[in-house]
Amino acid sequence: MTEYIGIIQNFFNCSVHQICFSRKEVTMSGHSKFANIKHKKARNDAQKGKIFTKMGREIAVAVKEGGADPLLNNKLADIIRKAKSNNMPNDTIQRSIKKASGDSNSVNYEYITYEGYGPNGIAVIVDALTDNKNRTAANVRAAFTKGNGNMGTTGCVSFMFDKKGQILVDQEATNFDEDEFMLFAIDSGADDFESEDEMYVITTSPEAFSDVCSKIEAAGIEIVDAKITMIPQTEATLEEINFKAWDKMMALLEEDEDVQEVYHNCENATV
Repeated sequence: MTEYIGIIQNFFNCSVHQICFSRKEVTMSGHSKFANIKHKKARNDAQKGKIFTKMGREIAVAVKEGGADPLLNNKLADIIRKAKSNNMPNDTIQRSIKKASGDSNSVNYEYITYEGYGPNGIAVIVDALTDNKNRTAANVRAAFTKGNGNMGTTGCVSFMFDKKGQILVDQEATNFDEDEFMLFAIDSGADDFESEDEMYVITTSPEAFSDVCSKIEAAGIEIVDAKITMIPQTEATLEEINFKAWDKMMALLEEDEDVQEVYHNCENATV
């Protein structure tokens, strides 16, 4: 166990080069990729506690499936990055890994995905990690209903999304200029590269995601956010009359400890 903790600590303590340079202003259209980051920073202590509980579940499953060493377990390494982007402290992450590695009688969680429509026919995908599928299905269905939406069948909206790895890097956290960093990202295996809102947005295939993240970190560059996500192919607009219902649905899903991620194609939602 001691050697695992040492490896994990080394995994966290990568150096970061922060060199400032002039940035190009970019005007974005549609739903901002960074709304969720701003939303994370605004969470109160109670909300953070729920998020840390959810992340603990993911860590437990990853450790159970592939071991406690993030250098040998890409899934665990990806979840650690995700946990850090959700402001989960390093010592909390390490405790979760240690607990999961020493608990052979832990609860068995199962990943399950629900699909449906919010108000105005907004496409919504809900990823859950649960030990009770009946409870989770009932809660997710209730959230859709109270948000003037309805839960659909598997595949009803997922075809409208592409599963991709998405990595965000603060432009001030790299000593590359934009063109150099773009070439570095593409050479590292990225599919696409954008510069938006003082961030570099790197898109990868799910298969290349861990490797690209590792190469960025090995270059001493801090990653602000990194996750496998569902990117909508087209976006839809939520009418103002439905804002309250949408917020209600999203709040219920976020409060549910079984719900890990919610994806949607609403361009004017703040969450």
